[in-house]
Order: sequence, then C-alpha cells, then structure tokens
Amino acid sequence: MARYTGPVCRLCRRERMKLFLKGDRCFKEKCAIERRGYPPGQHGQRRGRRTMGYGLQLREKQKVRRIYGVLEKQFRKYFAEADRRKGITGENLLVLLEQRLDNVVYSLGFASSRAQARQLVRHGHVRVDGRKVTIPSFQCRVSQVVQIKDGSRKNEFIRASVETARGRGVPDWLELDAESYSGKMHRQPTREDIKLPIQEQLIVELYSR
Repeated sequence: MARYTGPVCRLCRRERMKLFLKGDRCFKEKCAIERRGYPPGQHGQRRGRRTMGYGLQLREKQKVRRIYGVLEKQFRKYFAEADRRKGITGENLLVLLEQRLDNVVYSLGFASSRAQARQLVRHGHVRVDGRKVTIPSFQCRVSQVVQIKDGSRKNEFIRASVETARGRGVPDWLELDAESYSGKMHRQPTREDIKLPIQEQLIVELYSR
C-alpha cells in the first residue's frame, strides 16, 4: 500500500502548525515548528501572498489528510461516504476518520502517534473483540473492545504510551482499562469531542466545486 515515507516534520512546517505526527518529540524543544516555524524549501522564508479561496480550502484538506495519515484517493472515499450519510457532511467526515482503528488505538494511548498506531495494527498487535484485525482503516463500532494482544504487552513503547495516557486521559467517547491494555468505544464521537483545529466546511466547499 502506498504511504508517505518522507520526513514528517516537513508536513507540520508546511501547514505552519503542529500536527503531532512524531509522538513525544512534538512536545519537546526539538520540534521542527519550534526551531523553524516557516515552510520547507528554498523559498520557505520568503513572505508570500496571503492564501485565500481555493488555496485556503486545499491547505485545510491537506492538513486533515496528514493528521490522520490518509492518502488522497482514500480521503475522497471518506468524503463520498460522509456526503451520503444523514447530517452535516463535514462533521460526518471527521467522525469517520476518528473511528478508524489506528486513530482509536492512538486515542486510547497504546501508541504515541497515529503512525505508530498504524504500525501496531499492521503487525498484528491489536485485537478487536478478541479477533486480530490488521486493517488500520477498520471502522470501530460502539461497544467494541480494542486491546493489545497478551504477547505484546511487555513492549516498552506500548507500556510507555499507556503510562502517558493515564496522565493525560482519553477522549470522552472512549473508555480505557490500562491494567488490561484494553479500551472500549462506548458512544460515537461528536464534533464537540474532536479538539483538533479543523475547519471542515472548507473541505466541503473544496469538494463541492
């Protein structure tokens, strides 16, 4: 499957904001935004024109894609599904992205970043209702239990992530049982639960052109 393999700090710099793509590093002084808060490339430090209209919509779409680690074709499919559902299309889109298995694993604190969570899922470390699921885009449903398999609970990265999650807490729509390395989605997420700085209406406008 195609995926971005370049330096992720460039993505944050391009969007001029922290996308928290590199786990704990994003909270330290080594964060690229803290050191070089301008876009990458030889023209990054030049003062460019103010982004408006299509450019603003495009940047918002790219930002959301990069936060959740979704490629363009897959993102379009999510938008089409969100548009078919009842309710507000932009909110439906964000809910679909939040319910991805890799995002749930990250939100429960089993990984320090969504990229690491995606790797855990791909390598078979995650169980959903007791069954191995290796598809990061798997849509989690209410009352499903997501847990780390027994043999992986001694992994130092997973243990460190769970300890961090205990301190910071998990989203209200999830329940974490840190002792058993498991969590449950007890309700569907709403727009109010998604604290990311996203203007989803700009994405709707972009795809409605």
